[in-house]
Amino acid sequence: MIKMITYFKRNQGLFIAIGFSILFFLYITYMLAPYSTCFKLDIGVKSLGISFSYSLEMVQEFFGLRTQDQLICYREFLQIWDAIFALVYTLMYVSWIAYFFNNKRLLWLIPMGAMLADWAENYLELGMLESYLKSGSVAESIVSLGSGINSFKLILSSITYLIIFIGIILKLKTVLRKPKLD
Repeated sequence: MIKMITYFKRNQGLFIAIGFSILFFLYITYMLAPYSTCFKLDIGVKSLGISFSYSLEMVQEFFGLRTQDQLICYREFLQIWDAIFALVYTLMYVSWIAYFFNNKRLLWLIPMGAMLADWAENYLELGMLESYLKSGSVAESIVSLGSGINSFKLILSSITYLIIFIGIILKLKTVLRKPKLD
């Protein structure tokens, strides 16, 4: 029993990272995917947030292809489910970075920055949506700002993936270099 407790304490960071990864996949499967179906279409852009950038025409088309109910659903999705998703993926990324890099907290700023950018982008998309619902149009300046923040978010996410990939490589090198005890 004491060996097991010692093992779990020694590998606590790994178990936390695995736990947040399981939460991430469960959230995508049981929350994010089901709550996004009400605004998805078979044609066009599925969600503005997953495009690297978007133009005024893309935003107008995205909103124009959807019914009033679909746009209201998209608003709810941005306000609730996508905001929670940003927190969930940040917890997962930070826990893996903490595990691979022995709590080098400065690296945590990158996925946390992506989360803040995601939230800022959602706020701007909500502004675009409200403008579209009221007047049928969206200001190009808010679209440009939202697109820029979205690109920044995706760049930070890519850097996060690179950091985690480097962490995996370093961890594998450490494990493979350990002398084998017979």
